Amino acid sequence: MIGTWSAQAPTYLLWLCIVTTLVFALPITFTPLAWARLMRWRIPEHTDLAVYFGRCLGCFILILEAMMLRAALTGVALQPTFEFLTAVFALMLVAHVVGALQRIQPWTETAEIGMYAALLLVTLAFFPRAG
Repeated sequence: MIGTWSAQAPTYLLWLCIVTTLVFALPITFTPLAWARLMRWRIPEHTDLAVYFGRCLGCFILILEAMMLRAALTGVALQPTFEFLTAVFALMLVAHVVGALQRIQPWTETAEIGMYAALLLVTLAFFPRAG
C-alpha cells in the first residue's frame, strides 16, 4: 500500500497544494470569520471557534517543533527546516503588523512584531549554506 503511486508523488502534491490553498489556507488567513460561517460556525455565539483555530495553530506549531528537534539532533532536513522557519517568521511578522495597523489586537500581540523581526534576522544569520 505505501508508495503504490509514488511515481505520481509530485502531481499529488501539486493538486493537494492547489486545493488546500484555495479551500483552507487563503480563506482562513484572509477571511477567517467568513470561512467559519461557511463551515457552519455561528458567529459570535460559537466562542469555541477561537479554541478551534487555536488548536489548529497549535498542531502546526508542534509540527514545526518536531522538525526543529529532528534537524537539530540529526542534521536531517536542516535546510528545509530553516526555509520553513524563515517563511513562518516573515509571515507572522506581516500578520502582526497588519493586526497592529487595523488596531484589532491587544498590545501584547503588537509587541510580538519585534520578536518576529528578531527571530527572522537571527534565523537568516544561522541559515545553513548550501554545499
